[in-house]
Amino acid sequence: MGVLTTGMGGDSLSLKAAMMRESLQKSQTITDSVVSILGSFDHRLSALETAMRPTQIRTHSIRKAHENIDKTLKAAEVILAQFDLSRQAESKILRGPREDLESYLEAIDQLRSNIRFFSSNKGFKSSDGVVSQANSLLAKAISKLEDEFKQLLLSYSKPVEPERLFDCLPNSLRPSSGSPGDYSGKNPSNNHAEHHNSSLENAVYTPPTLIPPRVIPLLHDLAQQMFQAGHQQQLLIIYRDTRSSVLEESLHKLGVEKLSKDDVQKMQWEILEAKIGNWIHYMRIAVKLLFAGERKVCDQMFEAFDSLGDQCFAEVTRSSVSVLLSFGEAIANSKRSPEKLFVLLDMYEIMRELHSEIEMIFIGKACAEIRESASSLTKRLAQTAKKTFGDFEEAVERDATKTAVSDGTVHPLTSYVINYVKFLFDYQSTLKQLFKEFENGDEGGSQLASVTMQIMQALQTNLDGKSKQYRDPSLTHLFLMNNIHYMVRSVRRSEAKDLLGDDWVQRHRRIVQQHANQYKRNAWGKILQCLSIQGLTSSGGGSSVAGDGGSSSGVSRAIVKDRFKTFNMQFEDLHQKQSQWTVPDTELRESLRLAVAEVLLPAYRSFIKRYGPLVESGKNPQKYIRYTAEDLERMLGEFFEGKNVNEPKR
Repeated sequence: MGVLTTGMGGDSLSLKAAMMRESLQKSQTITDSVVSILGSFDHRLSALETAMRPTQIRTHSIRKAHENIDKTLKAAEVILAQFDLSRQAESKILRGPREDLESYLEAIDQLRSNIRFFSSNKGFKSSDGVVSQANSLLAKAISKLEDEFKQLLLSYSKPVEPERLFDCLPNSLRPSSGSPGDYSGKNPSNNHAEHHNSSLENAVYTPPTLIPPRVIPLLHDLAQQMFQAGHQQQLLIIYRDTRSSVLEESLHKLGVEKLSKDDVQKMQWEILEAKIGNWIHYMRIAVKLLFAGERKVCDQMFEAFDSLGDQCFAEVTRSSVSVLLSFGEAIANSKRSPEKLFVLLDMYEIMRELHSEIEMIFIGKACAEIRESASSLTKRLAQTAKKTFGDFEEAVERDATKTAVSDGTVHPLTSYVINYVKFLFDYQSTLKQLFKEFENGDEGGSQLASVTMQIMQALQTNLDGKSKQYRDPSLTHLFLMNNIHYMVRSVRRSEAKDLLGDDWVQRHRRIVQQHANQYKRNAWGKILQCLSIQGLTSSGGGSSVAGDGGSSSGVSRAIVKDRFKTFNMQFEDLHQKQSQWTVPDTELRESLRLAVAEVLLPAYRSFIKRYGPLVESGKNPQKYIRYTAEDLERMLGEFFEGKNVNEPKR
């Protein structure tokens, strides 16, 4: 059974193997057939490809031609569109800018765009002709634009009336009557301290609107087109001619005059001083209002125009600046005199005050010459002021006026010099700055103190010389006492005390006292001798009387009478003269009277008490004893009043 099974299994395997071989043979046969068929296909495809190649080439050429045609049509459309835009732009340009300025400017921009387009498309055979025609049209358009710019600028450029300018100033700087050139009561040299105390440096100035803000953008666009067309020079000329004449007219209405150096030299001082005061105000108004306003207009109108704005501003303002600065130069170069110092300092101050604004407003290379001119004037004024200061010291010492003050009061030179010095202290910070410019390493304060002391010493030296004109030594000392006391009192009441110091004040107070003592000695020494007991005893003939208690024993009545008579004559003479003398300071006058009374009255009372009985017991005693001590005291109260009084009746 097992053998049978095994045999049957072997037959089955053999059968399967035979079937597999047969299948493999069929597969191989099929494979060979397929390979044969595929080989045949490859041969046929190669032949077909060879046959199709000319057709493919023709098809590619046709496709390329279609692409070129599309490109050409599109280019033609662009060119035709440019032509259409050119015609539209030309139409707007030919109508001119008056009808619609904004459209006119857009047309110019379009025309420029067309020119750029055709200039970059040289393949278009007519491009050169189109560009030439467009450029010609653009030139005409810009020419019309120039006319429009000029007309528009002219229409809105009007002189600024003085009243409008005054409204832009701080209240303290507005003229009293509101009319041009009228600054009465506000002359800087008269109210210098007041002006400085009002902190003008922090005052608000509001530049006027020179051209309406709504017009500025239009003018800017017009200017931009001219600039892009390369018409910078024409733009500069139009702007300069229009705005400079308007600026000059604004200053003329304000009161600014064009004066030459000869005009200044020939002018009377009072008139010139007023013009200098006005010039200081004009400089403030010009720089802070008019020039600042012009700069603002230029910056807005020529924004992003490189340096053209600076050039236009410089051209517009140059003439006006020159007129203002030339007046300052004429003053700085004129003949020096003491009274000019304060106006020179005022002018120097205003130039320093405006320095930073001038540097800021006149910025850029185009304005360099104007900045230099302003700086040069400031330096020239400083030099002239310093020399004038030095001249003043010399003039004080050399003053040779022979006009003596007959009453011994304060000499006009003294009051002039002291007032001069007091005014100088209103300019203390300015003078310190001025000296600082010329003294290396010195803040200017010590130099100012030194110069002030020299002036005061020069005054004393001159007064000493003038005091020698008096024949009466007592009047000499009264004169010096009055004048030096005036100097001391004025210094004590002013800022000069801080500069000259307490030592100077105390030293000169002692000098005043010394002259007061010398006055008493010279004026009253002789009359006091009449009241002395020396020389009263009789040396021989003549009667003598023994007074009560023997106090006048051996005294000659005749000598006593003579003493009273001499005293009366001398006192009356002193009263007559010295009532006409003057001690202007009340306190000093009372002090001097008291000092005289303290010496004279006790001596007179004592003399009358001791020797009066000798006279009273004789004939006509009132002839000799004319005055009581109270009479003398009353009459002393009339001394130094500077009055013409009649001599007392005898």
